[in-house]
Amino acid sequence: MVCRVTANLPGYGAWPDMPEPLLTIGDISVTQTQVIVPQGTFPLRGTTWTLQDSTQVTEAIPAYAIVLAILFFVVCLLGLLFLLIKEKRYSGFVTVTVTGDRLFHSVQFPPGPATVGWLTHQVGQARALAAAA
Repeated sequence: MVCRVTANLPGYGAWPDMPEPLLTIGDISVTQTQVIVPQGTFPLRGTTWTLQDSTQVTEAIPAYAIVLAILFFVVCLLGLLFLLIKEKRYSGFVTVTVTGDRLFHSVQFPPGPATVGWLTHQVGQARALAAAA
């Protein structure tokens, strides 16, 4: 995430030639006409945005369910119902890549359904801005 400080210090003005970003994806900022990455500033026109979801989902029985099943099995057979508890675990990453003239930059994010939904929306907006530029 990008954190921006907007305090004006005495003797220091705001950057007059730096437009305000319309959206930010990790360390990629997008203005109306530019893409700003750590390597520099590049034109937005002609950029290609890709989203790659390398998420793997596994289901497993959590440790607390096994402990509860053992404890309640001693009391009654209903303790075996605790073994039906499943927990989803996400592994991998989600990558956003922007390419253009002399530009290649990618950012990785942790996996999860909320992350993928948010990134899909952000990349869609970036593609729309690139098409309009």
